[in-house]
Amino acid sequence: MSVTFHIETVGCQMNVLDSELITASLLREGFQYVENPKLADILLFNTCSIRQHAEDKIYSALGRLKHVKKYYPQKILGVIGCMAQKEGEMIFSRAPHVDLVVGPGQIARIPYLISKIRAGQTPQLELSLDRRGKNRQEVESSFDFYDPTRDLLARENPYQAMVRIMFGCDQFCTYCIVPHVRGPEQSRGMEEVLAEVQQLASQGCREITFIGQTVSKYHDESGNRLSDLLEKTERITESSSLQRIRFVTSHPNSMTPDLLEAVRDLPHVVPYFHVPAQSGSDAVLKRMNRGYTVQKYREMLDEIHQTVPGAAITSDFIVGFCGETEEEFQQTMKLTEDARFKNSFIFKFSPREGTKAYQLYADDVPEEVKKRRNNELLELQNRISAEDNERFEGQMVEILVEGLSKNMKKLPVLTEGFPEEEEKTGFGKGGMSGEEKPEEMVQLTGRTACDRIVVFDGPRSLAGTMQNIKITRTSAFTLFGEMMVSGREE
Repeated sequence: MSVTFHIETVGCQMNVLDSELITASLLREGFQYVENPKLADILLFNTCSIRQHAEDKIYSALGRLKHVKKYYPQKILGVIGCMAQKEGEMIFSRAPHVDLVVGPGQIARIPYLISKIRAGQTPQLELSLDRRGKNRQEVESSFDFYDPTRDLLARENPYQAMVRIMFGCDQFCTYCIVPHVRGPEQSRGMEEVLAEVQQLASQGCREITFIGQTVSKYHDESGNRLSDLLEKTERITESSSLQRIRFVTSHPNSMTPDLLEAVRDLPHVVPYFHVPAQSGSDAVLKRMNRGYTVQKYREMLDEIHQTVPGAAITSDFIVGFCGETEEEFQQTMKLTEDARFKNSFIFKFSPREGTKAYQLYADDVPEEVKKRRNNELLELQNRISAEDNERFEGQMVEILVEGLSKNMKKLPVLTEGFPEEEEKTGFGKGGMSGEEKPEEMVQLTGRTACDRIVVFDGPRSLAGTMQNIKITRTSAFTLFGEMMVSGREE
């Protein structure tokens, strides 16, 4: 009988990709994936350390599993990812029933470490070097890129895939723990990345997203930049199923003319930019060590709009950062009002031990003030998003159909063509019962090139195809429409 496993993933796209790669490696070792964590012989938590709340949730989940481990001592519990790198042996102190702690730079060793645990050698701890006070080259070598051969069965959606082109970060924003848990900034070689893209395209992938902590800073040892990578990837679309090329997350200081021109000139690179502002106040940006002013950020926005007319831009904001006054917060509101972002991801500041902000500044904005500012900025952004989406009513948009909408059960990612593999691995995301008809009309979801969510009714078999949809109504978060024969987003 196969040994089963389950991975609970929280955090950013980096973690989502890491979970996919870990799943692929465990499947190759003969383990079986299960959707229900209660049925798993191996339960892994792929964690985030950006905010305290994320860590608290993991410790709470581990606490609940203490009694499970007592009655099922053979069950393997593991904490992997950024929290594992940050907390290290502390996890064993707070949750002694945990068997495995592995940082993001060591995930390639997880199958080996599990084999050691199953042989009675527990606990197992594998971390990369702490970069503070260490030689950069040694620290870099302790973070393994680990981008092995991609496995279709391990992906949430066979038509979309993320490709890591960078690892780590050198920005050292004072609020951020990422440079310490993900290590120094490193770029993969372009040819290696292109080979991975080619493999994904051969698997029928329609859309790839290049990811990195500061993806716009990509540059390999041969001097290739992100614009060069986009141009070479565009050539792959000429002889494959690949239809869309995305990249996230960008830094305002590296939005260079060649990158904007590549987005403008390459037909399959989508006109979408995620460029976090974090604050609309120069004083706050300086305390955050973001490296730009509000005026510089505004000039960057102007350059995007001038070079790529109609581009969608999204942002991140932190409210309640150390010392943020009401006037400084209102400056953030002003920037948001003027920029009219497609949407923004808004967070209350959470102090992280090990960051400069933790050392230098007091977390002096009361929690109730943080909540109010968070709600006010969110309300403003939702109003802007709703107003901007209204212009699509009556328009035709082209979308990549992703599958069932969130209001319905998840569409099996391998509905057609791979039933034997799905049954064999246990990695199927649901399943179509014998009573259901393949062409039954269900509520589907997809995205435009500018990353707007579209919901419409259609047959399941449309998953993974490009479709033209006429928008009939809108909200701040979603476009609702009906299938059409032709049309494109305007």
